Amino acid sequence: MADFKKDAADLLEHIGGPENISAVSHCATRMRFVLNDPSAADVKKIEDIPAVKGTFTQAGQFQVIVGNEVPMFYNEFTKQSGKEGVSKDQAKAAAKQNQNPVQRAMSVLAEIFSPLIPAIVVGGLILGFRNILEGIQMESLGQLMQDGVAQVTATGEPIFNRIVDVSQFWSGVNHFLWLIGEAIFHFLPVGITWSVTKKMGTTQILGIVLGLTLVSPQLLNAYGVADAAAAGEIPFWDFGFFQIDMIGYQAQVLPAMLAGFTLAYLEIWLRKWIPQAISMIFVPFFALLPTVIIAHTVLGPIGWQIGNWISNVVYSGITSSFNWLFGLVFGALYSPLVITGLHHMSNAIDLQLQSDFGGTQLWPMIALSNIAQGSAVLAIIWMHRGNKKEEQVSIPAMISCYLGVTEPAMFGINIKYIYPFVAAMVGSGLAGFVSVLTGVTAASIGVGGIPGFLSIQFEHWPMFFVAMGIAIVVPFLLTVLFEKKGILVPKGEIDDTPVIESGR
Repeated sequence: MADFKKDAADLLEHIGGPENISAVSHCATRMRFVLNDPSAADVKKIEDIPAVKGTFTQAGQFQVIVGNEVPMFYNEFTKQSGKEGVSKDQAKAAAKQNQNPVQRAMSVLAEIFSPLIPAIVVGGLILGFRNILEGIQMESLGQLMQDGVAQVTATGEPIFNRIVDVSQFWSGVNHFLWLIGEAIFHFLPVGITWSVTKKMGTTQILGIVLGLTLVSPQLLNAYGVADAAAAGEIPFWDFGFFQIDMIGYQAQVLPAMLAGFTLAYLEIWLRKWIPQAISMIFVPFFALLPTVIIAHTVLGPIGWQIGNWISNVVYSGITSSFNWLFGLVFGALYSPLVITGLHHMSNAIDLQLQSDFGGTQLWPMIALSNIAQGSAVLAIIWMHRGNKKEEQVSIPAMISCYLGVTEPAMFGINIKYIYPFVAAMVGSGLAGFVSVLTGVTAASIGVGGIPGFLSIQFEHWPMFFVAMGIAIVVPFLLTVLFEKKGILVPKGEIDDTPVIESGR
């Protein structure tokens, strides 16, 4: 077992001493610090400690990469520092002191959507699979026949069978899977309002009930509003001197978020004024009832309109004659957005695009950005092969990138050296250019990185694989070129990097 006494003592000294530590915790591979004065930490000396594989700062936390032995290191550090650890949630709360208002807002957005991501990923995979079953005509399955008549398009082109047209088993599978897909996407507002109340520390069952009132079967389904409005058949509650439209908010993000926060803040305010002896009765009633009324009269329509504006602006950029520029810029800048935390807003936009247009062209570019960052790290691994200390960070980081999680690679390797990060941005931008220009569309948010093709609508697989090839090859080659030519390489960075048998 490794002895971390000296390394822990050195870290405590170089991080600014125990008085500079507001909170400390650890995850699978990293020590997480919330520092009272982040500038007091001597990063260069910390990274020279043998047990330390690298450092980075994210979301107000100074993180020190130790590796799989971090639990032992953590125990030794807390023993010497006298600082008891806190949970990751408590550390996140403490870290807000080091965040600006925009970072705090993005952090809240991330904490709302993070619990929902597993379900949304499952939903995206189901939509992608159902698209193969019911959305793709296959010439090999023969021409579609109805009442003994071969079907053709308006221009006389033959209409070929889909899998569901020729197989009762797969037709049944297709219908059954929609049970899960509908639960995830049509009833998404329930998950959002629950997650908001969970984040705010208020009564979660009230959040669930609020969400259900937004998607109740009593209401006109959101997907049928346009047709009902055109026919003048929108149902309403009639209170005599005023009416409220009975419109549901299936798959809508902003109405649910606005309603959820209203409920949470109203409950918090009521608990300050209502005596505890009667709070169990009156707080839930006076929090939920007004929120439901406000949600259907004010917040829902406003949130719906704002969501439409956002999705229309993004969709216009993706489908305009300058869509190539949109893809180039978004593809290149997505990774810097991850650094700031602003990338969390893309989840809401993706879901809104899916709701309004049946798919999203943003998610493919996000998956390609993951791949590009991983390929830049792969180049660093190849160029620096033999650097055992760095490989303890770079190899797991590369694997993580290719599976859709980029933070370890960006903060542990690419931003540290700068040039691989730039190479990844260039490769991601070019891949995004091809993706948008050819209309690559995902059924929904899904798996990131290389497995991201599972979320892509089947007819777009060929061009997504082309864009994926660009995201793999370009960052790798540029990273190698930049290092060999000394382009964007900080002075002394190459010479100070231990390399064995690299050929340089």
